[in-house]
Amino acid sequence: MQLTIDLTGRDVLVTGSDVTARQAVRRYEQAGATVYRLSAPAGAASDGPLPERPFLVAAVDDGDDGWLPLLERCREAGIPVAHEPAAGPEGHVTLVGGGPGALDLLTVGAVAALRDADVVFYDRLAPYQELAALTSAELVDVGKQPGHHKVTQRDIEKLMVEAALLGRNVVRLKGGDPYVFGRGGEEVAACVAAGVPVRVISGVTSAISVPAAAGIPVTHREVSHMFTVVSGHAPLTEKEHLHLAGLGGTIVVLMGIGTLPQLAAGLRRAGMEPDMPMAVVERGYRPGQRTTIADLGTIETAATGCSNPAVLVIGEVVRVAEANRSHADASAELSRLAASLLEA
Repeated sequence: MQLTIDLTGRDVLVTGSDVTARQAVRRYEQAGATVYRLSAPAGAASDGPLPERPFLVAAVDDGDDGWLPLLERCREAGIPVAHEPAAGPEGHVTLVGGGPGALDLLTVGAVAALRDADVVFYDRLAPYQELAALTSAELVDVGKQPGHHKVTQRDIEKLMVEAALLGRNVVRLKGGDPYVFGRGGEEVAACVAAGVPVRVISGVTSAISVPAAAGIPVTHREVSHMFTVVSGHAPLTEKEHLHLAGLGGTIVVLMGIGTLPQLAAGLRRAGMEPDMPMAVVERGYRPGQRTTIADLGTIETAATGCSNPAVLVIGEVVRVAEANRSHADASAELSRLAASLLEA
């Protein structure tokens, strides 16, 4: 449940087995409640004293029908009962795609995995600012920045595996999608090698969502029927420039500010026209989102001062976005004029 009431100092009785109730216990403790435990319908020696009349009973669905009489008595006595999902099996890893950083672009599966986590290792491009509202897990920042790795990739994999082998449910929260330049394949391989159960929850990739945030479709009928996604971390070879220039369609480059001069020059040498429209979308879905539009021949000057995280879009679809934006601006202006006439 989302804890939206003040439970500070309130007595909360959490029912359910120790394994399945561990995350519910943690959530209520973090909410400030005084938590009491009843791990079996008949009680257990390890449970300790119970409150005479709890403010709330949190019933964890551990699959035991023996709880039903107790819950019915609580309802008859007017004690609220909150139903809590059981924690998942212990000791596994879930790679979660966090999308471009906007909380509302997290998938339902991502939210469920975060709720079930005991520890979350998160990146700087994941929606980490909102994690406290989504999980009671321990939060560990392993974010990497260009040229500076707070925790190396191998160390991240080691931390994930070690935590899972200790019986903790691990979420590796990454920006975008784990399998789109996210090194998700390496992390899955590390888990498999260690015998740790692992699954992947896909995320909304910034290759599509960030251009969309700027009004740019990566495909458009009769304009572009394909798009190519390229990593901007390292300069491309001349052969790769030739290949990209000859493909047509839309080119999307992730984190490409550092290699923008080499990319633009390489595509021009490969025969792409200098007037090909190009956009740089910075900080998509985040405060300070900004779009810079120029063409392949002038983008290096126009993009001076731009910085990562950014997505570059090269192709005629940029003109589509500009036309749509002009139409939207004109419609908005007509609406403002009509409103002013009505007021007059």
